[in-house]
Amino acid sequence: MASLYGQEIQTLKGVGKRRAELFRKLGAPSVGALLRLYPRAYEDLSHPSPIRTAPLGTPCAIRATVIQAPRETRIRGGMTLYKARADDGESTLELTFFNNRFVMNLLRENETYLFYGKVTANFLKREMASPEFYPAESCPQVLPVYRRTNGLSSRMIGNAVREALRLLPDPIRDPIPPMLRKEHSLPRLDFALKNIHFPGDMESLALARRRLIFEELLVLQLGLLKIGGRSRSRSRFQLQKDFTAEFYSLLPFSPTEAQKRAVREAMADLLGGFPMNRLIQGDVGSGKTAVAAALCHSAIRNGMQAALMAPTEILARQHAQTLSALLSPAGIRVGLLTGSLPAAEKKKLRAALACGEIDLLIGTHALISAEVKFLRLGLVVTDEQHRFGVTQRAALAAKGGRPHMLIMSATPIPRTLALMIYGDLDLSVLDELPPGRQKTETYAVTPDYRTRVFSFVKKQIQKGRQSYIICPTIEEGGSDMASVTAYTELLKNKWLPDCRIAMLHGKMKPKEKEAVMDRFSRGETDVLVSTTVVEVGVDVPNATVMLVENAERYGLSQLHQLRGRIGRGTHASACILISAAQNDEALARLKIMCSTSDGFRIAEEDLKLRGPGDFFGNRQHGLPDLRIADMMADMGPLQEAQSVAKEIFDSDPELSLPEHRGLRAEVRQLFENWTD
Repeated sequence: MASLYGQEIQTLKGVGKRRAELFRKLGAPSVGALLRLYPRAYEDLSHPSPIRTAPLGTPCAIRATVIQAPRETRIRGGMTLYKARADDGESTLELTFFNNRFVMNLLRENETYLFYGKVTANFLKREMASPEFYPAESCPQVLPVYRRTNGLSSRMIGNAVREALRLLPDPIRDPIPPMLRKEHSLPRLDFALKNIHFPGDMESLALARRRLIFEELLVLQLGLLKIGGRSRSRSRFQLQKDFTAEFYSLLPFSPTEAQKRAVREAMADLLGGFPMNRLIQGDVGSGKTAVAAALCHSAIRNGMQAALMAPTEILARQHAQTLSALLSPAGIRVGLLTGSLPAAEKKKLRAALACGEIDLLIGTHALISAEVKFLRLGLVVTDEQHRFGVTQRAALAAKGGRPHMLIMSATPIPRTLALMIYGDLDLSVLDELPPGRQKTETYAVTPDYRTRVFSFVKKQIQKGRQSYIICPTIEEGGSDMASVTAYTELLKNKWLPDCRIAMLHGKMKPKEKEAVMDRFSRGETDVLVSTTVVEVGVDVPNATVMLVENAERYGLSQLHQLRGRIGRGTHASACILISAAQNDEALARLKIMCSTSDGFRIAEEDLKLRGPGDFFGNRQHGLPDLRIADMMADMGPLQEAQSVAKEIFDSDPELSLPEHRGLRAEVRQLFENWTD
């Protein structure tokens, strides 16, 4: 397979330069990648229906003989129809093909075919439009259906796959060792590849699927273990003393029981003999930062340095302000490193860090640049971890020689997805909100209600409250989606002319964004019109309205994050979702948002609706795309593969043994950026 991954797709028989580009769009730039482009569905042709009793409107197979070859008919609009007729001995079937002149050479009178498509009825006449068809004598029982793109039909892809299968070496190098295949009753790779594409029967298809799902999940888990460096070597940074009580005396509030429990669990790791690898999950506003601060405090009091990496400059600055105010009285020196910091200040900061004059460094991904060197980095915290790839987390950890790792996520992650992304990380859950947090009511309305909505916003402003308005685009374009710039002008000139309006978006310079957020947090702005850049912004307890335009454009978890920007004070708050969408999926998402504020339930529903590939948007989670495994349906195989991966990794972490070299090659293939 390794050599086939290096063979470009256009070298395959029947695939020229133009068609090769279409295959690349589908994610198959090489012959090996094409073999891993698995069908999205299958057509079962093993039980053809009689024409007379074929189900209407449902895809089915019909075996019939052509009694009238296709004839060309031109109609208005430049379209050409090709009509034919077939008979199964009892009834006739009218066949219609649109703009497909090749059908005249492919369908021959008096020859029998299997037709697959939807049957419709017009009085007593039964018809099938644009069916797939295959010679009856050579038609397999099960046919693959591939994800198509313009100019590339499922049949074209299938023909290319047949050519690729002919190139498989004999014997094929199988990444799963023979003993492992035997232990888990898995077929060989060549059997699996042939039967996932062109199964002899449904039983062979099931065997092939099970084998390929197991392999994909095993390779994924091995890659994650490798990147995370999860070997159980003893820690260089074992804490000698727990300073939690001292930290709690610094807090201006009493921690919740959930926060205390999370701190106890993490402190047990820090005091133990092995590096901590812990994920803290908590809903919006559950107090994860205070937990992280408690651990940083104890690590630093034990003579170590700590680092906290946040996904945006706004959030990094908020953390720096909060933690500096909290920890400075204890003599802890906090530094802030972001991309916008002037070069001279960066140089000075890096020098202070390298000689141990900074105890806690907070920043964005600038922390992982090669110039940043710590004296004794013992604890690494990553906030909003789903916004970093796994390789970025590993790069920061590498600066300390296996420091303790704390991963925080304010986006509740379904157990299935957490298990997949974070492997065997220990988990702490903050399932309790601090006292005083107000429940936020959520409403989904159509654009017709916009006048009433702005009347409500105006009343809130008159009470001294503030509002967020979220738009999906920055500037007006070819779509009808709301834009920040146009919306801001409408507010100023029409809807809220007497109010103080400001806008915020990702194209603004960091200092501009910071100034806008500072004015809003100080109450100098009534309404902030923004893109989702405020999703992880500063806390504004006085903000009581979150209005989201084109709400159907966002995933559930993102809407939940936006809703979490309000309800942070003592005032009742409202989230208003405006959408003109009428499709079932969009309406279902909005209904869920209105019915619950439970972030974990929302995350589960989001995963069901959008699937794992889109859960965090644009692969921000850093997880490679899965080709065949389904995290909602394949929990059994996932746990089985995870157990095997741990056994292999514990005995051979470099995958250097001869029997593991195939797995090593597959890990490299799946994680393109994976390095030793």
